[in-house]
Amino acid sequence: MPKKAIRSLRCPTCRKIVLASDPEFPFCGERCRIIDLGKWASNGYVISTPLNDPETDDSDYPSERAKKP
Repeated sequence: MPKKAIRSLRCPTCRKIVLASDPEFPFCGERCRIIDLGKWASNGYVISTPLNDPETDDSDYPSERAKKP
């Protein structure tokens, strides 16, 4: 009889292994969930490049898009 795969990954805050069946998944607990929320609230996580709206951007080249007033 084949074994059933157990889904798991590491808590994004403390890197502890967390099973998908755990109630706090993907975090290992409430503490790590609150720490992660605090990082979002204090702009600890940022998008590395600016997003451009293709509907308002009529330029063909990324360098020209940055120069627009």
